[in-house]
Amino acid sequence: MRILYQFPLSHFCEKARWLLDHKELDYVAQNMIPGVHRAFAKLKTGQNSLPILRDKEKWIADSTQIALYLDDVYPEHSLLRSDLKLRKKAIEINDLTNQLGVSVRRWGLAQALSESDEPLEIMIGEKGYLRKFQKISKLLIKTLVSTSYQLDDEQVALAKENMHEIILQLNDQLIQNQARYMVGDRLGLADIAVCSMLAPLLEISGTPWEREYHQPVSSEFEDYQNQLLDLPIGQYVKRIYANERNARVDWRGI
Repeated sequence: MRILYQFPLSHFCEKARWLLDHKELDYVAQNMIPGVHRAFAKLKTGQNSLPILRDKEKWIADSTQIALYLDDVYPEHSLLRSDLKLRKKAIEINDLTNQLGVSVRRWGLAQALSESDEPLEIMIGEKGYLRKFQKISKLLIKTLVSTSYQLDDEQVALAKENMHEIILQLNDQLIQNQARYMVGDRLGLADIAVCSMLAPLLEISGTPWEREYHQPVSSEFEDYQNQLLDLPIGQYVKRIYANERNARVDWRGI
């Protein structure tokens, strides 16, 4: 059985889930405890972040490396095109989304945590030791997240600037490709990467970032969300999720 070691709330892990779902491969989404995951990841892969895919005896870290591995071992429903020009463009866009994802994570988490503890509820999970000792867990995880992701005012403001600049670049690329897909004429790695990284900003239905009606949101976040929806790329992300995100595994994991 394939196992994807993940954080439910991570958009990089959402990307990895989508890659596996696109390939129509069976897997289990195994949640890790924030902080503790570093030692596990280091032991298994030599680095300290998630997602990590275990496929039989093979361990693959990083969502991009997972994509390349899946295309190599499971070529059906390819993520990258055989055309070298299209392949190069898709990889360039994917690399750009890796930068985007860091900024979205920092700014989005800062906005979310300023309004409620809902992100912490998702990080704790629905069962296990973190849920059993949730009062202590919330304080611990909030401290870890704030420190690890540098959620101070200066870094958060810089993240928003970087995020917006990259979004405009991607929006231009989308328009150049007739606003249907990022590269070529069907879903691929570039689309999955872009949509996964932007899903937290759009609170896409059926994802970890879907907002319940009672959940508060900052005016800054709401204003930026509306700004994004006014761009072709915002509408594109909503369309791709609605029509082509065929999830096979619950993002909440086990």
